[in-house]
Amino acid sequence: MPTNILLLPLDNELIQIQNEVRDFFNWDVELDIDSAAELLSVVESFPIEAWMRPQRLVTLANLRRRLVLRETKIAVLGAAVSESEVLSILESSTLFVAADGAVGVLSSLPESISERAWSRLVCIVSDADGGEGTIEAVKRSIPVILHAHGDNFDSWRNLLNIASQIRTPPRLVLTHQTSEKIEGMHNPGGFTDGDRAVCFLVALGVEIDNISLLGTRTDIVGKWSGVTNPSEKIIKLQWMAKVLKILGINY
Repeated sequence: MPTNILLLPLDNELIQIQNEVRDFFNWDVELDIDSAAELLSVVESFPIEAWMRPQRLVTLANLRRRLVLRETKIAVLGAAVSESEVLSILESSTLFVAADGAVGVLSSLPESISERAWSRLVCIVSDADGGEGTIEAVKRSIPVILHAHGDNFDSWRNLLNIASQIRTPPRLVLTHQTSEKIEGMHNPGGFTDGDRAVCFLVALGVEIDNISLLGTRTDIVGKWSGVTNPSEKIIKLQWMAKVLKILGINY
């Protein structure tokens, strides 16, 4: 069993940009810290073995085995992803990682194809506000890379309550967005679910050349975005673009 798997950011600039985002929006880092600490405490208070700290390391090891050791192509599904993009990539052996509610696109496909697409989904990267798509993934026991930030206390609590009622709860990996070291959690960098998904994959060991982005747009709020303020969301997407530039990934 793995004892110490670290998800380290590709570049410390990916952590620094989190501070810049907080300064830009005038967000209090203490709220990020409090949300992270509470998420960790709540997750580990559930009597669910798969959510315990040693098992979360096993989850990371399993994800690394599936996504890194087999030299697999991975498509990150973003909020503006279309059914046609998913159908096109299903012709290859590419696996999927979804940015929160973007996973909903899989259920919008024709039924026979939808199940094949769901079988390609390895995990979702979520701050728990993705709506029905995220809940569907949870009910299917898809692993969740669950993120804490200063204003999503209610969202992650609700998602955990839903997940805890499932016969086979989804496995979890916990992430935060502070410069502090928090045992049992990780900060691979990033800001929005989409760019954080790429940060997570790179920190896990996936080569940039093996990652493609579907539905990643900075000019529109995607169909699969969670409940959001559209004008603020566009600004957030500009920060996402800066993160992706640091990573050196095209979209």
